[in-house]
Amino acid sequence: MAEHLAAAGVDTAVVVLPDSARTAAEAARAVGCEVGAIANSLVLTADGTPLLVMTSGAHRVDFGVLSTALGATEVAMAPAALVREVTGQAIGGVAPVGHPAPLRTFIDEDLQKHEQIWAAAGTPHSVMPLTFEQLRTLTGGALVRVA
Repeated sequence: MAEHLAAAGVDTAVVVLPDSARTAAEAARAVGCEVGAIANSLVLTADGTPLLVMTSGAHRVDFGVLSTALGATEVAMAPAALVREVTGQAIGGVAPVGHPAPLRTFIDEDLQKHEQIWAAAGTPHSVMPLTFEQLRTLTGGALVRVA
């Protein structure tokens, strides 16, 4: 993960947690922030094509809202096998970067409300602090309304 951060010019450190941070609530408790500052990495499919949506842990994605925002007929959760295939990482630890090939990425507009956000760093036990701008730099993600 460190090489991807350095290549993007993002200066942050991966934090390894003693316990799992598979959910936004677990991650928020572990790092001492509000759940809305957790950047959940969701691999979804839009009309069958995988994409990454970084969403605030404070709410669930409304697939109808997201589908409209993306101009897609159907948006759905990607199966675990597809998540592993396109990211090289397991659900619960998917980082915004470090995938075998870049994924088209969208970022929940609500994440920009937080001075610091926390994203998974490739495993269910690792996270990294980022600013909203660092997340955009890492992913090249477009802003989207998800709820």
